[in-house]
Amino acid sequence: MAGKQAISASGKWLDGFNKLGLMRDDTIYEDEDIKEAIRRRPENLYNDRMCHIKSALDLTMKHQILPKEQWTKYEEENFYLELYLQEVIRERKEREEWAMK
Repeated sequence: MAGKQAISASGKWLDGFNKLGLMRDDTIYEDEDIKEAIRRRPENLYNDRMCHIKSALDLTMKHQILPKEQWTKYEEENFYLELYLQEVIRERKEREEWAMK
């Protein structure tokens, strides 16, 4: 049973974005819903996201990763776009329903 948990936990980080200081929501593909969810976040949180991405790009260009103590930990992960994204999708579906009437 312990092996199953280890495999499950390791699979969450196979992409390696944690080694660059990124969170999962920093790496998400930006379609229209995601762009709107990002736009709705407070400016300081938007700037934090851009700083994470810029730092990760800089590390990638230098073929480096962060020291292990600076890696993003899964336990500290906050899916910061989730609430905004749910709201955006709900509003889009509502608009689509109204357009069909």
